[in-house]
Amino acid sequence: MKLNYGDEVLIPAKHLPVEPPYNPAEFDFRTWLASKNIYQQSFIRQDQIIKLNENRGNPVIKYALVVRQRQVDIYRKLIKDDEAFAVASTLILGYRADLSKETLSAYSRTGTIHALSVSGMHVGIIYILLNWLLVYFDKNALLKLFKLLLICTLIWYYSLLTGFSPSVLRSAIMLTVFILAKQFKRTTNNYNILAFTAFCLLIYNPFLIWDVGFQLSFLAVFGLIYFQPKIYKWFQIKNKWLDKLWSAIALSLAAQIATLPLSVYYFHQFPVYFIISNLFILFPITLLMYAGISILLLKVYFLAPAFEWLIVFTNNGLKWIANLPFSGITAIWINRYQLLLLSLFIMILTIGLAYNRKKYLMTAMAILLVLQLTLSYDKIKAMQQKQIVFFSLRKNFAAAFIYGRESILVSDLELDDKSFDFFVKPALEQKLVKTINLVKWQDDLIMKNFSKKDKQIIFNNYSLLLMDESFNYKKLVNKPKFDMVWLHNNPRQTIDNIEKEIDFSMLIIDSSNHDYSLSKFQEQLATMKIDHHILKKNNSYLVDLKHKTNE
Repeated sequence: MKLNYGDEVLIPAKHLPVEPPYNPAEFDFRTWLASKNIYQQSFIRQDQIIKLNENRGNPVIKYALVVRQRQVDIYRKLIKDDEAFAVASTLILGYRADLSKETLSAYSRTGTIHALSVSGMHVGIIYILLNWLLVYFDKNALLKLFKLLLICTLIWYYSLLTGFSPSVLRSAIMLTVFILAKQFKRTTNNYNILAFTAFCLLIYNPFLIWDVGFQLSFLAVFGLIYFQPKIYKWFQIKNKWLDKLWSAIALSLAAQIATLPLSVYYFHQFPVYFIISNLFILFPITLLMYAGISILLLKVYFLAPAFEWLIVFTNNGLKWIANLPFSGITAIWINRYQLLLLSLFIMILTIGLAYNRKKYLMTAMAILLVLQLTLSYDKIKAMQQKQIVFFSLRKNFAAAFIYGRESILVSDLELDDKSFDFFVKPALEQKLVKTINLVKWQDDLIMKNFSKKDKQIIFNNYSLLLMDESFNYKKLVNKPKFDMVWLHNNPRQTIDNIEKEIDFSMLIIDSSNHDYSLSKFQEQLATMKIDHHILKKNNSYLVDLKHKTNE
């Protein structure tokens, strides 16, 4: 059944709470949905959906979605390269097509991910084009008023087509206020316009305050207003073209400085070559916007091959920059206190430089020293850590044996799996792990402080028995002693037999066991005094060998 916006459907009322994050540093999907006023979810089959009515949605939004889909279909017919089509649809229309992991990574690592989100830059480019095309309307006061109203209308129409993202709304409101103030010859203050825009958006949707795009968007604009003029004045360049180049560099620096703390906090990386990459895409993105809009509005389809080539060229250029040595600092994890320290350092340093106050400069240096000390303390702690982390996965299994900044991962996942990126990798990065050695369940491995052989693991004198289907109907003799028994892949053993045949302190049951087996184990454990932890739909389990504690 194909569903469209505005369709009214009847579904079974089996509402479930959204699950919280179960693993360290895992993306908190529940909190993200809560910021959008969503608190429950439902899992249904397609045959359970009963379609009742059509066209029950907002007619304006319905119109925008239909028109945008028509434009996307035009791109699909004209652009042969799937990746170029995805970039074009995302860049021009805000249509979130499937971009490859490699392309997304290239834009992210080079600090140009903003180019893939329809934002203020895109609205600004459209405004410049419209203002240039309608320049002859400035000769008459009435025509000039008509021109400004037309520009505002077209900007809001474009914002509607792109889905009213916070960054687009911010730019549309700011431009509208600026244009009207200019028309009625009112004095404008950029900070007041920025504050008024934020006020309007938060009145419309208070939950936007928690939106990362909203936060970064306003910080970037604040940086352009406050930092860019000051940075630009660092050098007085007489050559016209070099001056324009320096102005663009100042623009990039200003936005990067303003968004640095939150960018590091949310995305855990810093693009070293952000100036080069932003300068590289500046001209192509402008051409792509003009060409892409011209293809759709003026039907100049002969531009499509050049349009596609330019997208491919831009993508390849960013991939090349992303693959340069030391192109980015990754796995940067700071807590909220360190975020506050970094923000205070930038604020106080800025005030000190702007007003030439030595006290502020000294205070900023002191804050930077405290920040560096906290980061150094985290690294020292990481070098001394000895932990085992059993991850909570849906169907897979993973356990990380961490010694210092090295880890041995026993798992059925590959290092390029989405589940690894989403559930496991963030936790290891947060623990500052630099080296990951992947070991499969059936493989044996002997390394420093780690030995896996014959379904047994010894890690820093902590012993585990890996009990799987190979133990079915098998009896153990001499009652071997282990610190932990790890039940995996539905072993046909009862908890009572395990307790009789093995001397152990802790029982861990991973998600490779079927729900039926998990229920059976839970029933047996309910009447027994055995320390245990079932990983499926429960928090991950941590064994801290340095402090001899379990969590």
